[in-house]
Amino acid sequence: MEAILMRAIRSLGVQVLGQSNQHSSSATGSSSESSEFPVYIEEKALSTLAYLCDGDARTGLNGLQLAVQARVATGKTTSLNITKGGSVDGILITEEHVKEGLQRSHILYDRAGEEHYNCISALHKSMRGSDENASLYWLARMLEGGEDPLYVARRLVRFASEDIGLADPLALTQAVAAYQGCHFIGMPECEVILAQCVVYFARAPKSIAVYRAYSNVKECLRTHTGPLPPVPLHLRNAPTRLMKNLGYGKGYKYNPMYQEPVEQDYLPEELKGTDFFK
Repeated sequence: MEAILMRAIRSLGVQVLGQSNQHSSSATGSSSESSEFPVYIEEKALSTLAYLCDGDARTGLNGLQLAVQARVATGKTTSLNITKGGSVDGILITEEHVKEGLQRSHILYDRAGEEHYNCISALHKSMRGSDENASLYWLARMLEGGEDPLYVARRLVRFASEDIGLADPLALTQAVAAYQGCHFIGMPECEVILAQCVVYFARAPKSIAVYRAYSNVKECLRTHTGPLPPVPLHLRNAPTRLMKNLGYGKGYKYNPMYQEPVEQDYLPEELKGTDFFK
C-alpha cells in the first residue's frame, strides 16, 4: 500500500516530510495561486493512510487525492525547517488531514462503532426536529458509508410509532413499505425509498402520546408491590362450564349490542380510574 501511495505522491509532485524534519505550528495565508508553494506530506500521515485503507488501493488513492485537494484549496502554508539554511513555506498534509480525506471518501464510517450510533442518533433527532435537509444529510452519510439499508429502515419503523404516532397513523405504513422496498431491491436503488420516507417523517406532525402512555404502563408494572391484580371476572374467557360456574365472563356487556355507550370497567379494581396518558 505504501508503495502504491508513494507512486501516486511522486506523480502529484508531493514531497514526503520525514520525522526528522520540523515544522512550526503557525499557518500563514497564501496568494490565490496555491501552486506557487510546494506540497509536503508527513511520513506518519502516509503510513496512517496505508494502514487505514485496509489493503484497498482505490480507497487509499481517493483519500490521498481528497486530502491534497482540500489542503491546496485552503491555500494555507506552514513554515517548514527542511533545509540547513532555514525554513521554507509550503502546504503541509498531516495525519489529521489524511483522516479527513478518508472520512470524505466514507471509509472511516464504522458500522459497528461509535460513528454508527452517532449518525443514527443525528438522523433520529433531525427528523424529530422536522429538519428535512439535515435528515437527508445524515441518511446519506450512513448509506454512502456502507450502512445496511435494512438497519435504517427498521429504525424508521420504530420512529413512526415513537415520534409520530397517532398524529399521522399513515407514517407506520410508510415505514413498513420502505422496509419492504429495501428488502426487495437493495442498494443503491432503495436509497431514494429511504430518502422519501425520511423526508415524509421530517415533515409529518409529531406525537409521543402513545409512546409516553406505554412507558407509564411499564413503570406501573415495575413499581407494583406484591402480586399483580387479577383479571376482573367479567373480562375473563369462559370456554368451559366450570369456568362459567365460577363466574368467568359473568356480567360482561358486549359493546356492539348496545346503541348507547356502555358503562363498564376494564382495569383491575385497584387501578380503576387510572389514566396512563396523563
